[in-house]
Parts: sequence; structure tokens; C-alpha cells
Amino acid sequence: MKKTLILAGSMLLALPTLTLADVANNGVANAVPADKFDMRNWKITIPSDINQDGRVDEIEGVAMLSYAHQDFFFLDKDNNMVFEVQNQAITTKNSKNARSELRQMPRGADFSIDTSDKLNQWALSSHPQAKEYSAVGGTLEATVKVNHVAENAKHPERPPAHSVVVGQIHAKKHDQLIKAKTGFGHGNEPLKIFFKKFPGHQYGSVFWNYERNLEKKDPNRMDISLPVWGNTWENQAEPGKAGIALGEEFSYKVNIEGTIMHLTFETARHKPVSYDIDLSKGYDDKDHAQGYAEDDFYFKAGAYGQCSVSDQHAVWGTGCEGTGDFAKDKKDGNYSSVTFSALKLNGQ
Repeated sequence: MKKTLILAGSMLLALPTLTLADVANNGVANAVPADKFDMRNWKITIPSDINQDGRVDEIEGVAMLSYAHQDFFFLDKDNNMVFEVQNQAITTKNSKNARSELRQMPRGADFSIDTSDKLNQWALSSHPQAKEYSAVGGTLEATVKVNHVAENAKHPERPPAHSVVVGQIHAKKHDQLIKAKTGFGHGNEPLKIFFKKFPGHQYGSVFWNYERNLEKKDPNRMDISLPVWGNTWENQAEPGKAGIALGEEFSYKVNIEGTIMHLTFETARHKPVSYDIDLSKGYDDKDHAQGYAEDDFYFKAGAYGQCSVSDQHAVWGTGCEGTGDFAKDKKDGNYSSVTFSALKLNGQ
């Protein structure tokens, strides 16, 4: 089980039966995200190492009900939930990108369930042990606006530059499945919802990526970018009014039914956009023939900065600027900021 920074050690085994009004009475004088949003089945990763153990800090369980951070995770004056992250910061083990991001935890505060257990993930109906998981499918709904994306990149031509991910479906990594060459367990991402805007452009773009479910060293393990409003991630052209501006609100709904991923995107100025993808089948002839049929999953939401300060990787190495000092990096434009006015996990 991955070590996390737990700010409250008490167990609350009956937590899922409570209402949001119950959990808001948390004894904290200042308003926190859990006062307005249901945080019972989320943990947050923030770009810091407060206890100096060499690992990114993660807060979950009962601690989420009274947690906020003045830089990374807080309510604004309108009681919306804000996530902010600088480019240069400590990251999770398998990523070069810093984040202030929620990860779905179906176990809530029941720590007798291990992070990697089936009851802390959900599955598709195609999984042979689907009934052993916390759920078959689920929903993630959000209304968001992106306030800022990183401005300074050494390699602005590389697709992730000047972008932030605001929602995900992540497959759980399972080393034993990889070693057994089952074709599953790679920990890939069938869904990443992006906002991207180049400096000097009036409008940015919203799009989503599907990652082929292949092993790390497979050259075909690539993200396929699909448009919502504006351009996809490799297009550097100004999208104009077909895109989305900073501060312009949009909504997404992810609904997994059986093996089908239903995606719906809405915003005031544009027509809704929808996709229906069968995750139990390969997206194309270069993908795993069964797609993600026997993987298990969790939702994520927040600000997952894509402007890596590393420039080594030919795709992901954008060489974005940053010092690690949040105040300085924010002043210099080397950060991402996302505001959620609504966020629901399985309707809650």
C-alpha cells in the first residue's frame, strides 16, 4: 500500500451513509472544499512534501472533510473549488508532471480496504471478476473553467505544452499482470480531458485523449487526441471563437455503462459534443484487441499540469519554466489553475 500523508487517523466506517450536510460539520472555522462538495470518496495529491519523506503528499479519509491548502486546494469567494499547481514541484512516482488532483477512493475512510484492492476500484462488465469490484462502471460529472495554463515552454511545439488535464479515467497498474503478459495492468489512461491555450491566443481548445492500452515500451502506446471545441493537442493554430477562452465555463459528463464510455461535453456558446466508446475493444488496429476489457479503474479530477520542466522525452518533455517556489512561479505564469463549480461522483 502506498504511503500517504494522513492528517486524521480516525476511522469512519459508516461514512458512505451520511449526507453532505452531516460531513460539513467538521469543526473547522474557515470554509473548506468539503463544506460545499462531497469529498468522502476522494483523496487529493498536492505538489508538496510537507513531512519531508521524499514522497508527494496525499490527504484522504476523514482528513478530507476539513482539508484545504491556501495555494493548491481551496474555495474561492463564490464557494467554487480551486486547484492550482506550479510546473516545478515534487511529482508522483510514475509521472514527470506536478498536480493538484483528486483520485477516487471508493473505500472512503475504511482503511481495512487496501488502496489496490478490488473494492477500491471499479471495473467494466467485461472483467471476469467484475462483481468483486466496488462497482461496474460509474459516473463523473463536472462544471469547470480553466483560469490559467503554463505560459513559458522551451518546446511549445510538443503536444502537452500550455495544457492542463481536468478529468481522467485511470487504469490501476498491476505488475503481476504485466509480468504474466496478460495484456492488462499497464496503468494506462482511456480518458484524459485537456484544456490547452498558447500564449498570445485569445481562445484555447478542449479535447480528450485515449491512450492505447499497450506496454510502456511498445512504440504504438500513444495518445489519440479527439476534438471537443477548437483543436486537438498537436495543432498549434489559433482556434478562434470555435474554442474556449480562459475563464469560460464548460461541463463534462463521463458515464460508464457495461463496457461503453459515454462522454458528453456542454458549454453556453457551442453545441454539445458526445462520444460513445467501447472500452472492451481496441480503439484501432494498433491498440490491444480487447482494449481495457480486464483492467480496473478510478476517476480523477482537478489540475494535472502538463507543462513538464523536463525536456528529455520527445513527446512529454516540454521543458517548461519553474523554480519550485509557488509564489514566484505563479507571478511568472508558470502554473495551472482550474475552478470547479460542480463535481459529482456517481451522482453525489
